[in-house]
Amino acid sequence: MTLLTLLDGELAFGMTPLLDRAQFSLQEGERVGLIGRNGTGKSSLLAAFDGRLALDDGEVRRREGLRVASVEQEPMLPAAPTFLGALAQRAGWDAMQDEREGWRLRARLVEALHRFGLDESADPARASGGERKRAALALAFALEPELLMLDEPTNHLDVGAIEQLEEFLIQEQRASRAAIVITHDRRFLDRVATRIVELDRGQLYSFPGSFSAYEERKAEQRMAEDVARRKFDRFWAQEEVWIRKGVEARRTRNEGRVRRLERLRVERSERRERLGSVRMQIDAGNRSGKLVAELERAGKDFAGRRIVEDLTLRILRGDRLALVGPNGAGKSTLIQMLLGKLAPDRGSVRLGTQLEIAYFDQLREQLDPERTVVETISPGSEWIEIGATRKHVMSYLGDFLFSPRRADAPIRTLSGGERNRLLLARLFARPANLLVLDEPTNDLDMESLELLESTLAEYSGTLLFVSHDRAFVDNVATQTLVAMGDGTWREFPGGYSDAAAQGAFRQPVADTDSARAQGRPTKSARPGRREAQDKLSFQERRDLEAAPGKIEALEAELAQIHARGTDPEYYRAGAERIRADRERCEQLERELAQWFARWADLEARAQRAAVTEPRPGTRAGSAT
Repeated sequence: MTLLTLLDGELAFGMTPLLDRAQFSLQEGERVGLIGRNGTGKSSLLAAFDGRLALDDGEVRRREGLRVASVEQEPMLPAAPTFLGALAQRAGWDAMQDEREGWRLRARLVEALHRFGLDESADPARASGGERKRAALALAFALEPELLMLDEPTNHLDVGAIEQLEEFLIQEQRASRAAIVITHDRRFLDRVATRIVELDRGQLYSFPGSFSAYEERKAEQRMAEDVARRKFDRFWAQEEVWIRKGVEARRTRNEGRVRRLERLRVERSERRERLGSVRMQIDAGNRSGKLVAELERAGKDFAGRRIVEDLTLRILRGDRLALVGPNGAGKSTLIQMLLGKLAPDRGSVRLGTQLEIAYFDQLREQLDPERTVVETISPGSEWIEIGATRKHVMSYLGDFLFSPRRADAPIRTLSGGERNRLLLARLFARPANLLVLDEPTNDLDMESLELLESTLAEYSGTLLFVSHDRAFVDNVATQTLVAMGDGTWREFPGGYSDAAAQGAFRQPVADTDSARAQGRPTKSARPGRREAQDKLSFQERRDLEAAPGKIEALEAELAQIHARGTDPEYYRAGAERIRADRERCEQLERELAQWFARWADLEARAQRAAVTEPRPGTRAGSAT
């Protein structure tokens, strides 16, 4: 059943049309990932869909009585003493006459708030941006709409909240509810989306299936588009040469060919070129010493809360260390300790030699809102030197998609994506052998994200970064430091997926913290239980033996489905087959994670049991 349709949509701000006779249709139960470059009009399109913005021309048709819930990029909550009161006002529940219905809605909202880790009685005035976003999301799901529209829902959320949101959306689809989500989180789209819709130069292009399938089809489409444009330009150039021939040629030319050339000129002048790509280059400067930073049994507390406890960590030249954990775990604090800007309460910190540090601040406090773009990049000079390359400041800003007109704009007029690009441009304009990035991926579109990843992969210096973007961590990190709760941090080789496979996220941090805060021992801390827990039961021994084969079989089936999805004819299989394959992939990925975690746990316990088990002819605890 069709829920929403866009017919010949037209919308423009200034001279460039955001929608150019665009078409779109949404079916019941679909989860659409709406993507596109920053500034292409995605948020405006959502506003037109839910009636907050009128189109210049065209029509949005909604099914009669369609229930819609929207969450904007930066949700605003009405003033109230509690989250529950603020959200009730936002939803208009205070005006409801039916007391029983109001009670039922409030009960659903309280449940959703708890699932997002929020206390309904907390003061929203003291909430962080991530907490406000989670509260607005909780309200949207509590309303049980037929259509959810979410604008950058993963911004300001930690990994745990993002995965909770994924589960919510998958459950909504099972209830035949639809969703349109704007996001640049590729892992999120791969797990949630049943269709990708790209807004590009005023048109909406639909790609069935996951984001990974979209990437493959999009690459093929761009190649075909480039070939068609080259053919058009060559033909147009030939016709221009013909029309400019001498008097004899003009006597013999036919008027039909002249009119065709006039049409070609109009078509060429109206053709909208693809937006340019950001070009990034980092100068690693002079080599630092082999040791960059070292923590020895370091600890740090804030307001009676343990942030870091007994952490020993060495960072060597060339390492790319990702810090992963929930909001408030102390990632930024730990970075300040590693840079020597914050002294530990216990233990020691040692910095290496010849360090040249560049720091990217997630709050963008390094940007003066009253200065212009060009003043921010190169105060007092028209030139920038990056390694052996010398560039004019306007050319350098052009690499980061700032036009000459935009270069004179004050910082306060820039969008979030533009500010991020500007901060990266400023950061990369200086040589640095230690690069520190605190949430660098917020507000960046996918092309900029992928270019940043490839640039960092070629960077020869040392990188410390904080990110909740799981794909970014996988593609950049050589090791991952994970907040395990109660100030405990654990280092894992590889990226997010490698840490997850080794059991880094098996026990929710909130559960561990809650248990310790209430004085209850966690499972691993209970005295007298270690030896009994290490000994494997008969079924556990069977699982340990079966784990490698089971994992191999699951990976083979997953690879088979992915291979099927890359077939150009796959879309002909129909929506039901594609949806079934997507759900099976999700199930396989969950089973793989569970089997990897179980295998690692059982193997570790078996090894510990082998160490403590008495040899034949002895009894436990006796001398040999």
